[in-house]
Amino acid sequence: MKNKLYLHIKNIIIILIGAFIFSIGINYFAIPSKLAEGGFTGIAMLLHYKLGWDTGILVFLLNLPLFFVGYKVFGKQTLIYTIIGTTAVSVFLGLTQNLGKPVTDTLLNALYTGVLVGIGLGLIFRVGGTTGGVDIIARLVNKYFGWSIGRTMFLFDFAVICSSIFVINLNMAMYTLVSVFVGARVVDFVVEGLNASKATTIISNHAQSVADQITEKMERGVTILKGQGAFTGSEKDVLYVVVAPNELPKLKQIVHDLDPDAFIVVHDARDVHGEGFTFEKIGSEKIIKN
Repeated sequence: MKNKLYLHIKNIIIILIGAFIFSIGINYFAIPSKLAEGGFTGIAMLLHYKLGWDTGILVFLLNLPLFFVGYKVFGKQTLIYTIIGTTAVSVFLGLTQNLGKPVTDTLLNALYTGVLVGIGLGLIFRVGGTTGGVDIIARLVNKYFGWSIGRTMFLFDFAVICSSIFVINLNMAMYTLVSVFVGARVVDFVVEGLNASKATTIISNHAQSVADQITEKMERGVTILKGQGAFTGSEKDVLYVVVAPNELPKLKQIVHDLDPDAFIVVHDARDVHGEGFTFEKIGSEKIIKN
């Protein structure tokens, strides 16, 4: 029970930090350059430019009706985190206005808006929260009409940014697209994890020898999978290994020394958890046969 309470408190703190970083990106970099944004935040910013209304209050008011339907698509915990995240964003947008003299370079403002908004949203998403708005709409549309969440969010954001042309002009709308693109990449980076690794798939006629050498020389776990060649029909052992980026050359050398004809595929892997990555190795037997 204490561990669960500690986890909830930690998640809420992360949501608050994410909301604060998000608000800095909007108030210090985006609004001074009259950039827009996707989603409900973008609508609030456009209304702010046109009518002078407070963005923080607008974000909260736009999201308020959706809280009543959010329980249909969110679990209790996610809905609570969403309410906390949206409220925190609204409050921090109000508190971080007029922080100081902004940067005058529009491109820098677009890039830093994307980075800070991406970090802020990434932190919120990483612990299971959202900032409401389009996310709730997208999940409702997915539930009742079958559209993918990503498709709905993209169309909504695209419509908001296109509409911004009539408020902030075409040039600023194009800078906004740069900002949104950077932000999306940063969100992925934060959510997927900072501890990048390399996942390798190895197909070799000497799979067991390769696995033994990797285990002995690198102390890395090796999973042996059973595969079958589609053309020849012959069965083969397929090795799956996850290593740190700086260990990849050594892994390739081990495989090449034992089997120059081995087939190796390297994939990017993020947020790797388990022995040797998020905690220490505890044994010498690292081969798992499936």
